Amino acid sequence: MEPQIRSNFDPRMFLSKVGEGKTIRDYRKGQVIFAQGDRAETVFYLLKGRVKLTVLSSRGKEAVVAMLDAGAFLGEGCLAGQLVRMSTAAAISGCSIMQIEKVAMMRAVGSEISFSELFMTHLLCRNIRIEEDLVDQLFNSSEKRLARVLLLLANFGKEGKPEPVIPKISQETLAEMVGTTRSRVSFFMNRFRRFGFIEYNGKLEIHSSLLTVLLHD
Repeated sequence: MEPQIRSNFDPRMFLSKVGEGKTIRDYRKGQVIFAQGDRAETVFYLLKGRVKLTVLSSRGKEAVVAMLDAGAFLGEGCLAGQLVRMSTAAAISGCSIMQIEKVAMMRAVGSEISFSELFMTHLLCRNIRIEEDLVDQLFNSSEKRLARVLLLLANFGKEGKPEPVIPKISQETLAEMVGTTRSRVSFFMNRFRRFGFIEYNGKLEIHSSLLTVLLHD
């Protein structure tokens, strides 16, 4: 599900014209953008690259809660009164990110209806995704959860052309996203490859036939 905003509206161009209260910074792969427990005072807009959001339990267990691509917002909880970050955001590729102070972001949302609609749609889509992830975690097997994660990473089901080749992602990260062990992920990945659902020779390529794993009872 993607925002249906007027075709000539460019959020990057609009945000570039925001006055004081914004900065653009590049991040290298693996670099932390913000950490769980940091003060929440800014919103981030991902201009280029991909970001991973993780949470750490009190017992030290880490889980991946989202993978974000260019065009996504992160850290928006501060607009609703969130005082500290509930997750850690880290670049999983080279990234270019615009950081917007809370006051400047609220001013931008109130000054341009198309930007307001885009941001609202982002929030609604994020909420829908969280609900789908919860249902997936509660009712689906780890094999189906892995298939869904791979399809989502390849943008199957979204408007526009799918991207069958996924940038390099470790099996440890996939295990954290699925909520299983690395050995189980390795077992299912080999099984998917054996059936021709995926290919990985340096790059991970996802075929639409992987959908059959989700449809099979």
